[in-house]
Amino acid sequence: MSTVRTGLQYSVEHEWITSETPATVGVSEVAVDALGEIVYVDLPEVGATVTAGQPCGEIESTKSASELFSPVTGEVTEVNDAAVADPAIINAEPYGAGWLFRVATTEAGPLLSAEEYAAANDAELSE
Repeated sequence: MSTVRTGLQYSVEHEWITSETPATVGVSEVAVDALGEIVYVDLPEVGATVTAGQPCGEIESTKSASELFSPVTGEVTEVNDAAVADPAIINAEPYGAGWLFRVATTEAGPLLSAEEYAAANDAELSE
């Protein structure tokens, strides 16, 4: 069973986001488990504007390719070059070293609490 980290917020498209500024964005363990072995990630460029609910990148796995959606609107301030160089880090640590990008948020999108996201995806909460 996938775990959902408490203290984060989640989009229905399975991205997680922190509440600090700039906010850190990643994909949930629910998404990682569904994707399987991630082999490629295409992230937005630093300085790009992302829009809540709109595609901003791509994640490819041995099973499929999926669009990456931004959970908020704002400007990308940093990308995780380590995840681009070695996408397996996203599988290994989706809530840690496998983060994807940071964004200076100007507008939040529709987000779920960890409890709401876990209930919607039959997942366990973890700290």
